[in-house]
Amino acid sequence: MEQRTHRLTSEKLVGKPVKIEKDYAEVLLETTEEMAVDEYGLVHGGFTFGLADYAAILAVNEPTVVLGKADVKFLKPVKVGEKLTAKAEVSEDLGRKKIVKAEVFNEKNEKVFEGTFHCYVLEKHVLE
Repeated sequence: MEQRTHRLTSEKLVGKPVKIEKDYAEVLLETTEEMAVDEYGLVHGGFTFGLADYAAILAVNEPTVVLGKADVKFLKPVKVGEKLTAKAEVSEDLGRKKIVKAEVFNEKNEKVFEGTFHCYVLEKHVLE
């Protein structure tokens, strides 16, 4: 399926789409030194959140979709060098509002993050 939204998103910062289907998406992110917050190589949670958010947006895949709210849990730390995969699926279609469940896994298939994203399909672009 063709990507219909957020086409200019940085693969380096929030990931590369690897699967887009109706109401489902997967995005892969390779974490880098730039994402570290300390000398241990802990990756800032914002990158993990951004990855999950991007997958949720792609699961909806409408040109004017935006995130309105998210309820998330960080389950395990992420270290520089890990490859993360986000999987997102629309769990409720309420017309212009879509509830999307997203999970992020590391290379060992351990769940590091989960969340519920409330996405809204607007009549026109949010900045118009």
